[in-house]
Amino acid sequence: MTRLAVLGSPIAHSQSPALHAAAYAVLGLDWRYDAVDVTGATLAPFVASRDDSWRGLSLTMPLKRDVLPLLQATDATADLTAAANTLLFDRADGGLTLRGFNTDVYGVTEAFRDAGVATLDRVQILGGGATAASVLVAVRALGATRALVSVRTPAKAADLAALGARIGVEVTVGPFDGDDDEAVPDAVVSTIPGHAAHGLAFAERVRASSVLFDVAYDPWPSPLALSWTDAGGTVLSGLEMLVHQALAQVRVFVNGAPDATLPGEADVLAAMRAAITR
Repeated sequence: MTRLAVLGSPIAHSQSPALHAAAYAVLGLDWRYDAVDVTGATLAPFVASRDDSWRGLSLTMPLKRDVLPLLQATDATADLTAAANTLLFDRADGGLTLRGFNTDVYGVTEAFRDAGVATLDRVQILGGGATAASVLVAVRALGATRALVSVRTPAKAADLAALGARIGVEVTVGPFDGDDDEAVPDAVVSTIPGHAAHGLAFAERVRASSVLFDVAYDPWPSPLALSWTDAGGTVLSGLEMLVHQALAQVRVFVNGAPDATLPGEADVLAAMRAAITR
């Protein structure tokens, strides 16, 4: 049996096993996909100990960066964001090549597009980790040229400012203290874990006008999402990103590339959507 898993710590809350199981059932593949508690310290020995039955791994934070030194090849998006959420055990040439991919960027862009958000200009990103880098690349793909990155320690977001310079986004890094008094962004994207306390409060004019994309989906709705709903604003759940990035992962595991369309992909996507708990 072909084996796959999502790795992280904690990982029990992950909905990835349900998503992937639904996809492989539609595709007629007898593949097993589990959730395994793995930390940065145990990642390398775990990867090295996988036998020939293993096809790939999904990676949560902080493993998206921890995995990079283990990879022999990465796609352009993983290179750009310095983060890989997908590992493929590629045995196509008779040997073994560990290939890394970033499908989070695709997950963000498709979630926005599904919600009818086709273009962006000014955005605010909460948090400065690997997911924030993927969000920055994704919003640039939707046309964004300006981004305010709000973090607890601004010095730790220097890499995001450098990334913005490379892709044509003017990045301003500021303290973790809410919204800009002067500008209302087209979208506010939170990459903060769902259980993290941040204490951010946004003005009603921002909550009513800006789209909130909260990458976290556990617990849901988050306090930030509830505040947006109270103001009559538009809220996107991280489940939307999860479904689309998982679809691209299935493409990697089945076809070897995140842009290689699956047979009957519309049915696969519908099954994955039906499998998640909202």
